[in-house]
Formats: sequence, C-alpha cells, structure tokens
Amino acid sequence: MFKKVLLATLVLFSIQMNAENVFLSDFKTTNGAIPFDRISVADYEPAIMQGIKEHEAEIDAIAANPAPATFENTIVKMEQSGKTLTRVLGVFYAMLSAECNDDLMAVSMRISPVLDEHGSSITLNEKLWQRIKVVYDNFDKTKHDGEDWMLLKKTYDSFVRSGASLKGADRDKCKELSKKLTELTLTFMQNCLKDKPRYEMWLTKDDLAGLPESTIEAAAGDAKAKGREGEYLFTMNQPSYSPFMKYSSRRDLREKLYKMYNKQCTEGEFSNMQVCKDIVNTRMAIANLLGYKCFADYNLEQKMAGDTKHVYDMLNQLRAAYAPVQKADMKRLEEFASKLEGKKVTIMPWDYSYYADKEKDAKYNVNDELLRPYFELNSVVKGIFDLASKLYGIHFTENYNAQVYHPDVKAYDVTDNDGNFVGMLYTDFFPRETKRAGAWMTNFREECIDENGKEVRPLVTLVMNFTKPTETKPSLLTFYEVETFAHEFGHGLHGLLAKGKYSSITGTNVRHDFVELFSQFNENFLTEREVLDGFARHYQTGEKIPQELVDKVIASSQYGAAYACMRQLSFGFLDMGWYTLTKPFDGDLIAFEQEAMKPVKVFDAVEGCAMSPQFGHIFSGGYAAGYYGYKWAEVLDADAFSKFKEDGIFNPDTAKAFKKMLQAGGTVEPMELYKEFRGREPKIEALMRRDGIIK
Repeated sequence: MFKKVLLATLVLFSIQMNAENVFLSDFKTTNGAIPFDRISVADYEPAIMQGIKEHEAEIDAIAANPAPATFENTIVKMEQSGKTLTRVLGVFYAMLSAECNDDLMAVSMRISPVLDEHGSSITLNEKLWQRIKVVYDNFDKTKHDGEDWMLLKKTYDSFVRSGASLKGADRDKCKELSKKLTELTLTFMQNCLKDKPRYEMWLTKDDLAGLPESTIEAAAGDAKAKGREGEYLFTMNQPSYSPFMKYSSRRDLREKLYKMYNKQCTEGEFSNMQVCKDIVNTRMAIANLLGYKCFADYNLEQKMAGDTKHVYDMLNQLRAAYAPVQKADMKRLEEFASKLEGKKVTIMPWDYSYYADKEKDAKYNVNDELLRPYFELNSVVKGIFDLASKLYGIHFTENYNAQVYHPDVKAYDVTDNDGNFVGMLYTDFFPRETKRAGAWMTNFREECIDENGKEVRPLVTLVMNFTKPTETKPSLLTFYEVETFAHEFGHGLHGLLAKGKYSSITGTNVRHDFVELFSQFNENFLTEREVLDGFARHYQTGEKIPQELVDKVIASSQYGAAYACMRQLSFGFLDMGWYTLTKPFDGDLIAFEQEAMKPVKVFDAVEGCAMSPQFGHIFSGGYAAGYYGYKWAEVLDADAFSKFKEDGIFNPDTAKAFKKMLQAGGTVEPMELYKEFRGREPKIEALMRRDGIIK
C-alpha cells in the first residue's frame, strides 16, 4: 500500500512539474523516430513512474477479468501492456550505456529498485499467474500458430522462473533476492564506468618508440583535450590501449599499461571484488530456491545448449583440438622473439600482441597500419550497407533531419526494394567519457503488430569505440575494427529484418547462445574479394586494396586462431566456474579465477590482476553461464557460411534462406530454424577448417 501511495504522489508531482514530457505519448515524429532534442535527464524518472502506474492498472485489469482466461484476453493483453514504460526504458537503458552522466546514473540508482519491485509484483501476482496457468494447461495448438505457442511458453516459463509457483515465505525471499541482484549488477556496471578514467598513462615524446603516427596523434589529441598539450595520454579505451600494447617497443610501459588495465575495479572506492561474490551468491540462491543445484542449471535450461554437459562437451572438444596448436604456436613465437631481441624471451601477457604482430608482419608482411588507409570509416560503412543490400534487398539513406543524442551519431532510414520502410538505424562510432567500453547493438523500439493491427517497425542503434579522426586524418580503422562493425551490424540486421506479431519474441529476442550466429556470420564476408572490392579503397588515392594485400589478409586471418580460441575458452571456463558453484563463495577471488581457467591457461597469473571485477558480460550483462555462447555461435556461423561458400557467396536462394532465419527471431526454436537452413545440425569441422586447425 505504501508503495502505491508513494508512486501516486511521485507521478502526480512529476506530471505537474513536467507536463510536456515527450515520453507520455507516442512520438509525433516521422516513423516514430526518437525526438532527442525534446528529451532531458529530468524526463526519464517521471515518465518511468507514470509508465509503472499505467502498466499496473493494465495488469490489474487483466488479472481481475471475470471472463474465462484465454490466450487473447490474457497472454496477448499482457504482451501489449506497458507501452509508456517500454517507450521510455527503450531510450533510458540505451543512454545509460552510450551517453551517461552522474545525473542519469543517479536516476538509474533510484528507479532500479522500483522497476524490480514492479516486475516482481507482476510475476508474483497470484490471480494473473492462475490465468496464465489455465491458458497454458488448456492451450489448443490447432487453434493457434507456432508463434502464439512460443509467446505462451516464454510467458509461462518466465513466471515459473521468477518464482510464481513458489508459496509464502519462499515467494517473498525470491522477490527480495531479485531486487538485490538488480542493485548489485547496477553497482557493478557503474563501478566499471567510474573506475576506468582513474587509470591513465601520461607519456612524453621520449616514451613513444615503436608507435605508429596515427596512435601518437590520437594520444596527443587526448592529452590536448585535457589541457596538457605536448604530452601524450593513453587510457583504458580500446582505440588507445590496444595499439599501444601491439606497437610499443617499451616493454616496461606495456607491462605498466597491462597491469593498469587488469587492475580496474580491484581496489579502492569502485572495487568490484566483493560485488562479484555477492552477485554469484545471489544468483545461486535464486536458482536453489527454484529447485536447481546451481545457477548454470537454471540458466541453461533456456538456452540452445540445454545443460552444463553440452557446454563442457563443446569447451573441452575445442580445447582438445586447439591446445596443441596453441602450444606449438607459442613456442615458435618465443623463438621468433628471442631471435628478434638477441636474447632469450619468455612471452608474458603484455608481450603477446607486440611479438605476434611482429611475427605476423614478418610472415605475411601485413599489419594494421598497412591496412588502415584502405579502411576509411565512411567507406567501410557504405561497403557494409551495400553488402546487406545485395544479400537482403534493403537500402540505407542518411536522415539528416532525424534528431540524435550526440553530434557523433548518424541516423539512417532503411527501406526495401519496393521503397517500404524497414526501420531506422543509428550509428555511434567514437569513444567518449560518457560511453562505456566495447561495442553493442540495442533497440530503441522493437518490431511487432500493435493492438490496432498496424506493424511497428524497429529503431536500432549500433554503438562502438573506434579510432577517432585526428586533425590531419579521417577515421582509419584497423581490420579488427572493421570486423567489429560487421559483427554489430549483423545484430542490427537481426533487429531490422524482424517479422512477427509479438515484440518479446522477434528480432534478437532469441536463445542467448543463438543470437551471436547472425553477428559472427557477417564477419566471414570481410575476407572475400568480391566484398572488399566494394569499399576497401585507399582514402587518399582511391586505389582498391591490392590483390596481394587481400591474399595476405586471407592467409593471415588464421594467424593466432588457436591463441584466440584458447583465450575465449578461458572466459567460458571462468564463467562456468562461477555459475556451477553449489555453495556460497567467500574465498579468494583471484585464486578462484586461476583455478577455473587452469584447463586452458596460456600465461601464468600476474599478481594483483583479475578479470572478474571488470567482466561485465557475466556480472552485469546477460551472459552469466552463457559466455560459452560466443564459441557455440562461432561453430554455427562457420558452418552456415560454408553453405554460402558451397553455393556462391551471393547466391540469392541461399541468402533468402538465411534471411528467413533473420526474420524469424524467437518465433521458432533455433535448432529447427538452423536445420531448415542447413539441412542438418551444425558441425564443428567448418570452424576448424576456417581457423587452419584442419585442412
């Protein structure tokens, strides 16, 4: 009762203070584009509170409906409820990652527990649960299609997994634990964001040995932006950190920067050392309460893999195949480094990128700096857009009138071959202090058919942290950055091409270990000459990337594949280590990490360094007991692309069949979709062949 009174008071006050809040009605813009010019931080909280009030009223009406429960009056009505809340949260959470400040963080801290309580009040609504159960127990598949069944099953499962079938004190405990987990994951994310700026390495001109001009110029620009002209600043942002680790011949400085990077959130005000343990233990407690031995058992039940056995089978199969190659590669690299330095070199973690780049350059005479001039950002964007046009018949036109949330952001209208509106795509490429690290895709709005039978098309955003333009050069990307864009664009296509009735099961709303198929698949095209010819041109001369360089890119794409695989496996083993725990953990976090990653260890542990405190994917993201999904999806993407190679990479029938998977989202079980496309279940051989492990 107190909560309802508080909410009512806050809503009334908020509306009085901000009667023009743009979130409180449908956006009156072309195609429903986000009116960022009319949004301020002050709008979010009152709109969220109003959205909660409206959603509560709708849910109460569904639960109290005197008519017998049906799919239409219960499940569909639930799916269509909460429009205001969905509208504001679609923007709010995107901004929390891409354009955050202290005020927005403060809002998130205040509203997170309220949202958590709101979610719990729905999933623990006994009358609502009984109606859902009646529909589930009496569902007649002959009167509904498969999409209806998938929505019902997802709704039913989500309620069960949120504690709806629990009774009495167990229900209250589940609600309390869920609220605690929300607070912990938010704290983890904010600590990561706040601690990162604390780690900076300031250098002088004498410290820049080995660094390419583009890296030096970027570091000088970062220093100048902080009022220290004549110095050079290196930070934890990937466009700053990665080139330094790859090119600096100052081993002492590489070690210093590596330790900075890997000590983030391990000490001080923004430490996540205890937060990690609390998150793991809270997730375990929730799983135990719902009848599972560990969180991994609970989580994997809803994944394509199904259970821990299938995950460990894949991880161990890849370890067995790749570990011998990785060990042989490392021995060869140490011999190369020793010869280069004229003395015995033992490769340390801060050495690998440096010496691997040197050996790769010596072997293939190709490196990032040689390739950069051919990957000017605007040309890359056009090339990736053109690839989608050729494969799927969609087109991208920059919308100069659309409002954006930062000057770096661009908006594009997406249409099909007949000129029909497909959706909008927003791109945000460069790092800034208000943006978290990494790269991601999200939706401001998802595709669905609304209550009036009108199709609502998606608004998709891609956010990255690429090399910025300098005073003398445009943004010239590394090949890895090109791959990153292709990857996130694959997620974007998954969202943009969505076709379905219900937003909660369209687009990227699929099994978590299936979603990366579509992003990783997209990367395969970047070593195909027919694709590179479309955009890889020298930014000054316009010359196409020479065939000699393309051949080297293709040949060198297998370099370090075994090391990269073992590194990914180490993350997967660490993730599974945390979430297969069956007893609360309060031990030494660093010692636990070392033991968990021991089966795939490449380097000895470095004192004081830890990955977990900044491993957002598994602590504050959606990859808890799910990080293996990257390798799982890699098996899928290599196998899927092998069909394109067999049929011709632009074969229209093959592209049409793959597009069908993109459009289906979560309306069909993923293995059914994949088998329809490929004619069989996926096999691991295509990945091993692509990586050069087998010929």
